[in-house]
Amino acid sequence: GFVTQSAAGRRLLAMAQRVALTRMPILISGETGTGKELMARYIHSFAGDAQAPFVAVNCAAIPEAMLESILFGHERGAFTGAVTAQPGKFELANGGTLLLDEIGDMPPALQVKLLRVLQEQEVEPLGSNQVKPLNVRVIAATHIDLEAKVAAGQFRADLMYRLDVLPLHIPPLRERRDDVLPLARNFLRRHAPHEDAGQLLTEAACQALQRHEWPGNVR
Repeated sequence: GFVTQSAAGRRLLAMAQRVALTRMPILISGETGTGKELMARYIHSFAGDAQAPFVAVNCAAIPEAMLESILFGHERGAFTGAVTAQPGKFELANGGTLLLDEIGDMPPALQVKLLRVLQEQEVEPLGSNQVKPLNVRVIAATHIDLEAKVAAGQFRADLMYRLDVLPLHIPPLRERRDDVLPLARNFLRRHAPHEDAGQLLTEAACQALQRHEWPGNVR
């Protein structure tokens, strides 16, 4: 899971445990590679949702023309090529957690529909006139400054406030250097399970790891 021994990391996990006890929207911010999806999975797990679905969607990786259908689902014949009905990610995550990763890259047209889904706690698939009730913990994640995007007119302020109910910020790795060696040992145990991490990491190696700025963060 989320490996940390630093004071900042322990505070972050304590806060994550508190917000996990509610189903209100959570916004996780942090630089690329800090572990935002791992934090979302930690919240899902801590909430006791081990048997409930965890569904993640990267809003930046899916073409705009497909994202609406993937999120909200569609009925047969809703558009050219829709030969069968397909549930959306919201429906698939019902009863569990939906992670909207890179929410800052969501197209403006979809922001309006997402806001309505969050407000009404129901979803209407494309081509359908039937709404489906939802019971989903929504976690949004972003490496972008949403307030700056709102100021630039590229993100809806009302959607930002709807998502940013319980904010969690993951500091970059260079600001929690006490986590560097625990992470290194964790990766060594994972990828070299038959080796002694204490022998592989010499004192010089440990010093070099802790001096590095880690521009890619944990990733």
